[in-house]
Amino acid sequence: MEETLAKEKKFNKLITIVSIVVPIVVAILFGVKIPNVERLGFLPPIYASINGLTAVLLLVAVWAIKNGKKKLHQNIMTGCIGLSLLFLVMYIGYHMTSESTSYGGEGIMRYIYFFILVSHIILSIIIIPLVLKTYAFAYLKKFENHRKWAKITFPIWLYVAITGVVVYLMISPYYVS
Repeated sequence: MEETLAKEKKFNKLITIVSIVVPIVVAILFGVKIPNVERLGFLPPIYASINGLTAVLLLVAVWAIKNGKKKLHQNIMTGCIGLSLLFLVMYIGYHMTSESTSYGGEGIMRYIYFFILVSHIILSIIIIPLVLKTYAFAYLKKFENHRKWAKITFPIWLYVAITGVVVYLMISPYYVS
């Protein structure tokens, strides 16, 4: 029991650090442009596809756990975390080699785009500690806590994954070749 509490305390400290450092580093790197490097313009459809795949896998993971397939659920969720990390690396790589693309739509679609984009960005920051905390509870075999947190984490993570695809689809006509 004490060992589990000590592990949980360490996890909480690590989760707090990661949850603060990742958004700050991403914000800093977003402003850094690597000179004389080939633009990585091929990445947006790839990382949008990773978001789409993550959304599908999150749904499959819920199906798996509801059908008693705990190992499958665990493997899929670990994969979703891996896909999220891969997305992050590609996203940073793209923005360090390319200028940001402005949305060119007008009227109500512009407001819809910015609402989706802003909610996506805010929730993508909020989801970091939620995912890590939910995963830590499963790792520590605190399944009751895991289930409680997953009820909050899952819909937010799914929203972030889906809106990542939507943002890409809405802005893709305005990418510079």
